[in-house]
Order: sequence, then C-alpha cells, then structure tokens
Amino acid sequence: MQDPQRILIYAYGNPGRQDDGLGNRFVEEMEKWIRENNILNVELDSNYQLNIEDAVKISDKDLVFFVDASTEQIEDIRYAPVEPSEGRSEFTTHAASPAFILALCIKLYHKHPETYLLQIRGYEWEFKVGLSEKAEKNLSKAVEFMKAKLGKTRDF
Repeated sequence: MQDPQRILIYAYGNPGRQDDGLGNRFVEEMEKWIRENNILNVELDSNYQLNIEDAVKISDKDLVFFVDASTEQIEDIRYAPVEPSEGRSEFTTHAASPAFILALCIKLYHKHPETYLLQIRGYEWEFKVGLSEKAEKNLSKAVEFMKAKLGKTRDF
C-alpha cells in the first residue's frame, strides 16, 4: 500500500480586518472536519502573511494548498495552480506570494510540491473582527470545495 500524500493547507490573512480573516476561519472549519474524520496526513497552518521561512514548511509536502481572501471581482472562490516565480508580491498585498514561496522551495531545497491557491472573495476590510455575511457564504463554498478535493486525493 502506498503512503498517503503529505498535504499542507496554509491560510493567511488578518482576522482583525473583517474578510481578510477568511483564510484563518477556513483553517478553523477544516480542522474540525479533519479531526472528525481522523485524517492524519493533512497539516493545517495559518499566519498573517507568507514569509520566506515558509519555503521550508512546504519542502517536505507532496501537495500544498494556500488559502487567502481575495479583493478581486471573482464570483465566490477561485482555485488555480501556483507556478514558481521569483517576484515577491505577485497579485497580493502580502509580503511574499505563494509563487515566490514555491520558487524559494525549489531553489533552496530542490523540492517542488504540487501547489495550488484557493482564493475566497471578501467584501469588507475595516479594522473589525468578524466576516461579512457574503464572505461567510463564500467560506462555506470554499470549505465544501476543499473537502471534495481532499476526498479525491486519498481514501479515508
């Protein structure tokens, strides 16, 4: 029997800025489901932003899902592969982009995990804790989407 894929779900954003906290809430929701289903090969993490040190965090994974709130005019969620790029801040207001973290991982550790970005549309960005009603709906869609993705990557 083949070992299960080593999977990391890494969300980032500021929960003190309303919908920018979508990633953090996503991890909280996924953590409940992962615990209930006794899934041992999925690691969860969240932070305010990506940092160069995250290259080592993804280096021992087979599959990485970055999750972030989006200010773009997407319908509800957008899911796309991440291609490595040495541009530090591509399409993000954070210090480092997923593409940059992946490029560092490849350059420093000679590892290239399959990597995706799941963006969840947000609407409100004031200094306030709590998601907007529309963002809550998008969060639910994103969680169900990820559960389906994880279900396809392994047998529970």
